[in-house]
Amino acid sequence: MQIPGHIDPVPVPRAITPREDGRVDLLGLSRDQIRAELESAGLDAKQAKLRAKQIFHWLYHRGVTDFDAMTDIAKAQRPFFAERFVIGRPQVVEAQVSSDGTRKWLLRSDDGQDYEMVFIPDADRGTLCVSSQVGCTLNCRFCHTGTMRLVRNLTPGEIVGQVMLARDALGEWPKGTMAASDEDEDDDAPQYSPDGRMLTNIVMMGMGEPLYNFDNVRDALKVVMDGDGLALSKRRITLSTSGVVPMMARAGEEIGVNLAVSLHAVTKDVRDEIVPINRKYGIEELLSACAAYPGANNARRITFEYVMLAGKNDSDEDARELVRLIRHYKLPAKVNLIPFNPWPGAIYECSSPERVRRFSEIIFEAGISAPVRTPRGRDIAAACGQLKTQATKMSRAELDRLAEEKQAALG
Repeated sequence: MQIPGHIDPVPVPRAITPREDGRVDLLGLSRDQIRAELESAGLDAKQAKLRAKQIFHWLYHRGVTDFDAMTDIAKAQRPFFAERFVIGRPQVVEAQVSSDGTRKWLLRSDDGQDYEMVFIPDADRGTLCVSSQVGCTLNCRFCHTGTMRLVRNLTPGEIVGQVMLARDALGEWPKGTMAASDEDEDDDAPQYSPDGRMLTNIVMMGMGEPLYNFDNVRDALKVVMDGDGLALSKRRITLSTSGVVPMMARAGEEIGVNLAVSLHAVTKDVRDEIVPINRKYGIEELLSACAAYPGANNARRITFEYVMLAGKNDSDEDARELVRLIRHYKLPAKVNLIPFNPWPGAIYECSSPERVRRFSEIIFEAGISAPVRTPRGRDIAAACGQLKTQATKMSRAELDRLAEEKQAALG
């Protein structure tokens, strides 16, 4: 399927970003893919299958990045792997922490491309917002990421790498060897436990449109959901799309995670303006695809994301039309109302708190859940719609203005 706008110049989809040192990065590869790489390196089929299973466990279940730490692989064989392979992590260019605890990382790939991820802690959960592309091609008018050009798709390793890096930063890898001898270890040392983790949920809501990078997103999430690895339940993963209708059924069948749809408007004219993909796949076609989404039911509702823009999509009539559409298509749905997060150059303003509250009340009164999302990470531009990396060249005037603002803030 042709993607409008700038696309990855590499004509063949790649599973691994090439490294300058020639080694193969195993991060993001499935058990079978690791086995195939080991066979290509010279191991016989039986050895490759065994070692792939061991490496998969150490890589994804234990978070190990050094072959020397893989204690069930013979010491003599570990240099063989280290010479040919690496278990990488995205390079951290910058890490920021918001006053509300939200964390944002600016990451860099092996070929020098920048992208971002965000971790949002809450009392009972921690959500990692994962990017699927460097930049974006959809040009949604309210979204800062939409002002970037699409540079390329992220590989499965670069997608999974965001989860691995978050686990690293949060210190959430199992400790100990999980063997009987663990009983002899220091009683104060943290022991293996799958419970009590801070990172409990993943949302594919970072930079990019996940369904325009379908194969890599699918393969990455399968690794994340593998019970022998990261083992995150599909019920704790949400994929957000702006409405790539032809790929939605495949997403339900081949990935099976929760679906969120960036709706943001209930009329053709307004959605054409703020979510331009609506000109290709209209509201009716989109909602029909939602109604047919595999696995959608009252226990697994489709989430409609709706950014609140003053005077644009926030009237009582808009709220009532949203209710009508959900009822007409018999959708098991909830609506997330998102106060617009401002960014330099944005042409919209956020609806007033009173207007947002009234909009929410109309939907709730119809028996449909419509919570208002509390903005998180605004002070570090980590909130919904604010992600935009240094991959975009700034003009001299923009750089001068930012320097002046920084100087003024410092007093």
